[in-house]
Amino acid sequence: MATERLVVVGGDAAGMSAASQARRLRGPAELEIVAFERGHFTSYSACGIPYWVGGQVAERDHLIARTPEEHRARDIDLRTRTEVVELDLPGSRVRARDLDTGSESWTGYDKLVLATGARPVRPRLPGIGAHGVHGIQSLDDGQRLMDTLRRTEGRRAVVVGAGYIGVEMAEALVARGYEVTVLHRGEQPMATLDPDMGGLVHSAMNRMGIRTVSRAEVTKILTDEEGRARAVATSAGEEYEADVVVLGIGVEPRTALARAAGLPLGPSGGILTDLSMRVRGHENIWSGGDCVEVLDLVAGRTRHIPLGTHANKHGQVIGSGVGGGYATFPGVVGTAVSKVCDLEIARTGLRERDALEAGLRFVTATITSTNTAGYYPGAVEMTVKMLAERRTGRLLGVQIVGGAGAAKRVDIAAVALTAGMTVDRMVSLDLGYAPPFSPVWDPILVAARKAVSAVRSAGV
Repeated sequence: MATERLVVVGGDAAGMSAASQARRLRGPAELEIVAFERGHFTSYSACGIPYWVGGQVAERDHLIARTPEEHRARDIDLRTRTEVVELDLPGSRVRARDLDTGSESWTGYDKLVLATGARPVRPRLPGIGAHGVHGIQSLDDGQRLMDTLRRTEGRRAVVVGAGYIGVEMAEALVARGYEVTVLHRGEQPMATLDPDMGGLVHSAMNRMGIRTVSRAEVTKILTDEEGRARAVATSAGEEYEADVVVLGIGVEPRTALARAAGLPLGPSGGILTDLSMRVRGHENIWSGGDCVEVLDLVAGRTRHIPLGTHANKHGQVIGSGVGGGYATFPGVVGTAVSKVCDLEIARTGLRERDALEAGLRFVTATITSTNTAGYYPGAVEMTVKMLAERRTGRLLGVQIVGGAGAAKRVDIAAVALTAGMTVDRMVSLDLGYAPPFSPVWDPILVAARKAVSAVRSAGV
């Protein structure tokens, strides 16, 4: 049997998980694997970058799960600092450019995996390309930020955006001794939460010494004579001095290659695949990770949800398909957790806005409880907000903000959402109890009880 060639574009979670799984199933005599990665690093935890910047993780390389050399030792021809710049689908080949020498070459394939990831959103503003302005998505991005922080004499930082990356980077910079201002366009930080829950995050950030400015429309980055960022200006005429600027506005799927090649894209610009992660309409092309859209099991539509947990699962599914096996990725419910200092933040399922956009009628229930029995030493508060479908009582979403032990409770709700449970059914869940771990009625169950009452009061 002739040897086939698999080409992988992107060397982080999805791409190298796919390559590794395919290699487990098919040896070098059956399958040649060539992988292209535009950066210096492979198979790393991008989610860990804020904790490296903040000093909780001592060394950059602690974030790397498998080096390029380790992949090569497994008969994967991994080419770093090499960017694929064109897909020739009719010719089944890709054009790659060596970023150090500028030389280009074509590589043919029998099977193709696109794992191009996402890129930080960079609005077109004057000064956005100045020295000292950083987006954080890859480990190379993190290294450039660390280099700037080591060179910078001042101790003022402005973070633009208050999503997960913005909030986590704000905490990291505070840990490094910076005076931090967070500017964001929304009513409250953490737009992945409803505004009432985001308000809890806002208050906590202010208590922690992070200056948080809502409804701030950034208009330009002001620079000094050497072209370095010195301040951030807003439409309100305010200027916020900065020795370093971090963009935490969010990310968008990196799909210019796919778009130019005519591959199908969804509403968020992510590549569309079937359940086996094959690109729709293309038998020998797969895609996964932060460049794809996935099915939201609650709303019933595709969404762009860039998370390492999904990317690794995508890679396993793709590698199984490439290797001759079979696996599927059925979808997600949108679970995510984060923290800012001692405050834990979690969500899964739909926000009020999401439910309205999906045309769902719903009720909400919000409760405040403690992470342990109230009498147990060290008990701290958490707030749980729950959304349920008005007529059926089907769970639609949960948001949690609170102290230690708050965030991972969202996993209970994630399982309930995946199973399509009603809030009435959730009340009967047999959850673990002991005073050091929860009250007799766990906060999730208290919120479910209140949601049941709201469903009954709302009627049809």
